[in-house]
Amino acid sequence: MKLDQTVFHRTDWEYILVLYRICSSDLEETSFSHQHFELSTGQSPRLIELITRLWHVYNQRGGISKFQTEMLFRDVLNETLICVDHRQNSGESDVLFERVSTYIQEYYDQSLTVASLAEQNNVNRNRLSYVFRRHAGMGPAEYVLKYRINMAQQMLLASDASVQQIAETVGIADPFYFSRVFKKQCGISPTEYRLKFINNPS
Repeated sequence: MKLDQTVFHRTDWEYILVLYRICSSDLEETSFSHQHFELSTGQSPRLIELITRLWHVYNQRGGISKFQTEMLFRDVLNETLICVDHRQNSGESDVLFERVSTYIQEYYDQSLTVASLAEQNNVNRNRLSYVFRRHAGMGPAEYVLKYRINMAQQMLLASDASVQQIAETVGIADPFYFSRVFKKQCGISPTEYRLKFINNPS
């Protein structure tokens, strides 16, 4: 069905609503076709990245975008189920991941290292890396970097600040390094990203 989006305010997503319809006529009235499910995924930068890409690709024209939309939608559902599975089987690691990831999201603009995060939470670096790879599919350093770039994407569209100012605001002092990792994650430079989506909001 047609994808729609409503932005209430510029904060992190708290939940994602997926509407679907089962088209098989063989299903009984008491089946899944009339039930709702809530899946708790936790904080996953990869999931947010996939959903953002899905939204942008969906709004592009051409046959290839339809194919990419379907593939990305499947990737979103797959990542969602992986996140849910990790949370259900994680136990104490779930608590550790939630605590550290929440801290990262609050202080992403500060100097954050794997060593300092591990020391702050009384675990060794190997344990922290294992927990992040289990829950987010990446190490804590990559998680911090991806979160910073995600925040930079929002700032590029919501403000007139320079690329260097935005880089510093998200905790990356070197603007050249910022531009390099931004392009690696988003496929285009920060300046190109701003021009593309300001000139074509959809």
